[in-house]
Amino acid sequence: MSQILPIDNNKLTTYLEANIAGFVGPITLEKFSGGQSNPTFKVTAESGVYVLRSQPAGKLLKSAHAVDREYRVLDALKDSNVPVAKVFHLCTDLAVTGAMFYLMEFCDGKVYWSPSLTEVATNDLRSQMYDAMNKVLVALHSVDIKACGLDDYAKPGNYFERQLARWTEQYRITELQKIPAMDELSDWLAIHLPDDDGRVCLVHGDFRLDNMMFAKDNAEIIAVLDWELSTLGHPFADLAYQCMQLRMPQGMGGIDGLQGIDRASLGIPTEEEYIASYCQRMDITKIDNWTFYLAFSFFRLAAIAQGVAKRASQGNASNKNANKVGAFVEPLAQMAMNIIKEES
Repeated sequence: MSQILPIDNNKLTTYLEANIAGFVGPITLEKFSGGQSNPTFKVTAESGVYVLRSQPAGKLLKSAHAVDREYRVLDALKDSNVPVAKVFHLCTDLAVTGAMFYLMEFCDGKVYWSPSLTEVATNDLRSQMYDAMNKVLVALHSVDIKACGLDDYAKPGNYFERQLARWTEQYRITELQKIPAMDELSDWLAIHLPDDDGRVCLVHGDFRLDNMMFAKDNAEIIAVLDWELSTLGHPFADLAYQCMQLRMPQGMGGIDGLQGIDRASLGIPTEEEYIASYCQRMDITKIDNWTFYLAFSFFRLAAIAQGVAKRASQGNASNKNANKVGAFVEPLAQMAMNIIKEES
């Protein structure tokens, strides 16, 4: 089963040398493990080390795998307080590799996959890392979107209404079998959609621990990764999405959570403490409709997982474990329904 496009290194080298100042081949490509969406490669060249991020092979869903949007937002944030990798070039010519891609700098840091951070030496460092994520989230939501040229980055209107319609449609397109919990969750979200409160900011869309690259020897975040789902939206969507993941049980692979773990024993803040830090930094007093924001996050993640499962069934997923991801759709929807029932 072919999961990614075969890339002609000589053709790619010639293209990069012609379009990026100072780029010198020859090159070698090494695919990064992890992630389910856009194939990402370490590019080692005579002139240095880079990262190439590409669309996957095969027929793509409308608006999915938008590496051009990733490139645009990374370039827009280059002078902001949000740490991002420097981008060099976006290639829209499919004749080069068979897919759109962009090249960016290689950031030499460390990515952590488990939110319990058990490989970190001390509780104090774990606390600092969670606080660093909180600060970066606030920095992101405080970006002046007009000043950085992103005020047209999304359609106007109620963000959650727009997103619910989008992910419901995406889910239906990729549905492999009927899942009653997803139907129930979708119906509940449609009925309980909050009124638009006018909050609009740049949102990451997949803000979680394993999309942060930390310095190797401290809690500093040197780059926020994977901007594929970024848009203009509601700040509480990012916050709820991160808190949703921290509610997950263990044993879910790349979406493991902290369910049943004594956070205090690890120096990790509770959900209430994390939200309180965010609110204090954003100068807001409280968050209404928290159950909806959490439930929506579960629904969207389940819809994304369904899309991965669909690509796996067609043989064009970017990760060898993609065919297992579909098994998460029903449990994610059920977790959301349990939260709804508990809160009500």
